[in-house]
Amino acid sequence: LGHGGHLSLLFRFFLELHPDTHIQFSPHRNRYASVVSIEKMKLIAAAGAIIAIANSASTAYGFSPSTSISSFTSSRRPSSNPAAAYSRPRRSSPATILRMSAAPLNVGIVGATGAVGKEIVGCLEKRSFPVGGLRIFGSERSAGREVETKFGKVTVELFDEGAARECDVVFLAVDGDFSLAHAENICAGDDGAVVIDNSSAFRYVDGVPLVVPEINAETTKGKKLIANPNCTTAIGLMAVWPLHKLFGLKKMVMSTYQAASGAGQPGMDELKDGTLSVLKGERDVAENKIFAYPLPFNVIPHIDKFQENGYTKEEMKVTWETRKICGLSDDFPVRCVV
Repeated sequence: LGHGGHLSLLFRFFLELHPDTHIQFSPHRNRYASVVSIEKMKLIAAAGAIIAIANSASTAYGFSPSTSISSFTSSRRPSSNPAAAYSRPRRSSPATILRMSAAPLNVGIVGATGAVGKEIVGCLEKRSFPVGGLRIFGSERSAGREVETKFGKVTVELFDEGAARECDVVFLAVDGDFSLAHAENICAGDDGAVVIDNSSAFRYVDGVPLVVPEINAETTKGKKLIANPNCTTAIGLMAVWPLHKLFGLKKMVMSTYQAASGAGQPGMDELKDGTLSVLKGERDVAENKIFAYPLPFNVIPHIDKFQENGYTKEEMKVTWETRKICGLSDDFPVRCVV
């Protein structure tokens, strides 16, 4: 099942619940014959749909061949944003290049030396994304550092909006405040870059698509600023979406158990260092600065700020984002417990 391994676990769980089910897979992808009772046909159809999605997600960033590059096409309407005043020699618009799936792209990553940024570089290296050139932007602290990549040795540049606009696609692996300050300037005008923002800054903004490519890649057409959802939402909806397409959701309740990596490298370091300090007998309870409470040997039902309804913002992200990505109503019952 390729990289859809988490989905294969769901399918295996189904088989364990129904050991009398016999499924024979054919050599042709996404085809199978089954000998089952009628009442199980719908469940197997749902599992088959999940497998089909897992198998089809084989190209860059999970985009299927029909939606990979073409999904980024843009009408390139001029923007009233002051950044449109940037002046430099005209080049082919990123949208024109992105429509040509074979054309190499100049890719920029802001924050590539952090935990999330390193994962983005890794994805570009492992998948068939057509990188013509890679530029990495960082702070004064990381500028000048050399990073080894599959595309050659890349020197980290001090972030500059004008330099970022020279790219065709820019991934923002930064916090929400940084994205709010710079994302729209980077993508403004006919010669601005397509910006994919990994923060929560634009996820709930009307007119900015919130995208899981296998579900709603078509919403990126005509858009130059694209928001990336919370990790919990993205992973959960990959399993839920085919069920919704087949049968329709009535409500969704999700329970999540999240890693320290959600707080980036500082969060992982605090967990590692705190665990060692307790194991070595240096402290009875680990020190905490990143997390609200000590994380080692503990479970914290608290991520992000509490909202007026008693849920944390991390929990509400799943509710808000599920509704937007799946095109559900604002009162559709979605509940998440972290």
